[in-house]
Amino acid sequence: MIDYEIHTLPNGIRLVHKQVSTTKIVHCGFILDIGSRDEEEENQGIAHFWEHMAFKGTTKRKVFHVLNRLESVGGELNAFTTKEKIAFYAAVLDTHFEKAFELLVDITFDSVFPEKEIEKERNVILEEMSMYRDTPDDAIQDEFDRVIFGKHSLGMNILGTEDSVGSFTREDFKSFIANTINTGKIVFSSVGNIPFKEVKRQAEKYLTNIPIFTANRPRRPFEDYRPREETFGKNVHQSHCALGRTAYRLESDNRLPFFMLVNVLGGPGMNSRLNLALREKYGFVYAIDAHYQPYSDTGLFGVFFATDPKQLERSIKLIQKEFKKLREVALGTNQLHMAKEQLIGQLAMAEENNSNLMLMMGKSLLDRQRIDSLELIIGMIRSITSGQLMEVANEMLVENELSKLIYSPK
Repeated sequence: MIDYEIHTLPNGIRLVHKQVSTTKIVHCGFILDIGSRDEEEENQGIAHFWEHMAFKGTTKRKVFHVLNRLESVGGELNAFTTKEKIAFYAAVLDTHFEKAFELLVDITFDSVFPEKEIEKERNVILEEMSMYRDTPDDAIQDEFDRVIFGKHSLGMNILGTEDSVGSFTREDFKSFIANTINTGKIVFSSVGNIPFKEVKRQAEKYLTNIPIFTANRPRRPFEDYRPREETFGKNVHQSHCALGRTAYRLESDNRLPFFMLVNVLGGPGMNSRLNLALREKYGFVYAIDAHYQPYSDTGLFGVFFATDPKQLERSIKLIQKEFKKLREVALGTNQLHMAKEQLIGQLAMAEENNSNLMLMMGKSLLDRQRIDSLELIIGMIRSITSGQLMEVANEMLVENELSKLIYSPK
């Protein structure tokens, strides 16, 4: 059974669509293989600023007309920037699909970056920076990128710096786009109860005139990880801590086993080992999470938590104890089965969210040139052995290879 359909336009833009008969909502968007890692030190933050400015006027629309176009019919328009992607996306009733498609084309390819709007949005982004600094749970994750990746572009904050954001002009946006946009690395992804021929019809109507863009700026790989430890005094009541290191890239054979291991260690389930060890047994934390984010050439693994300063060292020792168990004690038959079933259930529920599914399809097509079906992924999960999990644990969870970042109360 074909889960999705793909079509490539003459200008290189790819369409991917999954028809779902049980919904009246279409989720759709453009995903571009451009992110903050494509910036230089002097223009860091410009990809995220571009994402903001896309809503601030095109050759045929003022700001209000962009913002009102879908909201007035009950739809939603949004965008985000990551280290390797920019996405402009929408959700509307299927009867308004053409409105969404045309608007997304307009803001993605025809933004004009009005100088007055740049000045206003500059202040908005500076406020966004302040908001993150006032939220230590968020700030420590951004700062941990710098600890792990140093001065490499993966270590730069997606929001940029006050100096860089304060310097951008209209010409800077045009230059960045010209140097990074490639229509062969753009995907329009959609999920909804509309036939694929309708998606292609809208593409032929609104994307035919988009020229071929061929920017091919290679990404500098990250190759020089060294463990680091940093502590900062902050205006906080708890000690906030991040522990982690670089991890496997997207195409690594160890990616899925490590993803499963991280889920066992500190995934969203209340039965994760770290939650049971630190929250349920001792009451040291309100929340503790482990994350694994793969990139095209590397990855990032991190454990994040906050606790009373008097309990910080003991909390870290408890985490290290759980790492040691995973390195030295193989999961038993029942434990391995439960770990697999838990991950499979989580992935199946995630696929029920059509917005997430739409974005996943687009990113997977860009990153891997394919979209693995849930059935294929389930088969791969079921084939993981306890030996594989121990192998990745012994490579990734070695204490002297981990970096540490701590926010301490002043």
